[in-house]
Amino acid sequence: MDQPLFVYTTFPDVQTARRIAGLLVAEKLCACLNLLPGMHALYRHDGAVAEDTEVAAIVKTRAALADAVEARIRDAHPYDTPVFFRIDVTTADAATRAWLMAETGAT
Repeated sequence: MDQPLFVYTTFPDVQTARRIAGLLVAEKLCACLNLLPGMHALYRHDGAVAEDTEVAAIVKTRAALADAVEARIRDAHPYDTPVFFRIDVTTADAATRAWLMAETGAT
């Protein structure tokens, strides 16, 4: 049985995040994205410490679509290497699970 899954990723700005979120929802690769603007990122890049403001996103999808979600984001994303963390959802109430499965085309 397919399981709900969260995919965490980031975008450089709200416009990019909304554009890619729209693609994922329209293509039924996810049921919903939560966009969290104003995230302050401090990170290492090319041997130096850098910082930026990003938009974090939680993609609500199912495990069977994880590779397709990441590929679609990668195709549309301006970063050379967008970050992806898959977070297993161990529990979801029946109504939420049914909604997620229905909106992503699960049978």
